[in-house]
Amino acid sequence: MHLFNKKILLGVTGGIAAYKTPDLVRKLKAQGADVRVVLTRGATEFVSSLSLQAVSGHQVHSELLDEQAEAGMGHIELAKWADVLLIAPATAHCMAKLAHGLADDLLSTLYLATTAQVFIAPAMNQQMWQARATQDNLQKLQLRAIRFIGPAAGEQACGDVGPGRMEEPELIVSALASALTGNKLEGKKVVITAGPTREPIDPVRYLSNHSSGKMGYAVAQAAAEQGAEVVLVSGPVSLTVPPGVKRISVQTADDMLEAVMSEINSAQIFIAAAAVADYRINHQAENKIKKSNDKLTLTFVKNPDILKTVAALPSPPFTVGFAAESQNVEAYARGKLENKNLDMIAANDITLEGLGFNSDENALHVIWKEDDLKLPPANKTELAKSLIALVAKQYNDKQSN
Repeated sequence: MHLFNKKILLGVTGGIAAYKTPDLVRKLKAQGADVRVVLTRGATEFVSSLSLQAVSGHQVHSELLDEQAEAGMGHIELAKWADVLLIAPATAHCMAKLAHGLADDLLSTLYLATTAQVFIAPAMNQQMWQARATQDNLQKLQLRAIRFIGPAAGEQACGDVGPGRMEEPELIVSALASALTGNKLEGKKVVITAGPTREPIDPVRYLSNHSSGKMGYAVAQAAAEQGAEVVLVSGPVSLTVPPGVKRISVQTADDMLEAVMSEINSAQIFIAAAAVADYRINHQAENKIKKSNDKLTLTFVKNPDILKTVAALPSPPFTVGFAAESQNVEAYARGKLENKNLDMIAANDITLEGLGFNSDENALHVIWKEDDLKLPPANKTELAKSLIALVAKQYNDKQSN
């Protein structure tokens, strides 16, 4: 992990977590970054310009018009200087201003004037974070390719417990370095399953589910963008294959298992995003079943558990499951993580309106043995990028241990 020669402009807004920013600056500089700091007026109530100037080695900026800058346009100079704009902590007020394009102080003006990559580490009361207005602003910013680091969940300064804490400086630096160091999966083969399976009942009918395949295809695209060789084993969906991705089309769970096993021995990572039918008809009818009696009895048998089969291999790849649940989401996901001996699982609540199956948006609770992270509602393309960044980090951490 390194940030050698990266020019990082740190924007600090008026939250209690601002007291952590001198430590954040030190950790950024320890990774080789050149850091300059912008304080909002509210931030100066929580941290001093002098302390940040001491650790950064540069003058701290807070005024929109700087008389010491050339032509009084300090914000334009800073905007052009930065490779990265990192806002930490970012209050709900700050997120609202950025989402709606307001520019009434130095930091919000810099945001509009810069072409640098933007990262935001939110910090606010848990109820403010979960408020509909804040979540709407979050989605607007994510659609502009702004990357979010956190927030973390836990006890807050106000006494509440829940999501909204700013991530610790060490994690912010790690996430930033991971996002900026290029192709994190270069030279790695990733096998991904996506979409539904179809289990035939007779020549014209089948058993299936509502999976659109959008999440799995987004994950495949994100992995390919990180330099991986991606094999996408896909059930029947009408989606365009992402550039650089090899697709193997299948219909049934048995077909999917066969395709996965033909590729898995040379793969380093397996991500099971498909919604595989748990059961199939015991005996498929050779001819169309005619409507006769008022009731029809069919016998089902279990399909193979593809995820468990891969995780049980003598030398399994880094294995990631998905858990789409309608109740007890976290409990079921943690049980699946342990029972199937997975490295990571991404859980989502299919009862949430506008998220999950057949939607362009989703939210995930990503869980691994040591920790977990909630990825808030976002476009599946952006959500997949965040998931792949987590997978890459945990995979690389496991390899180095």
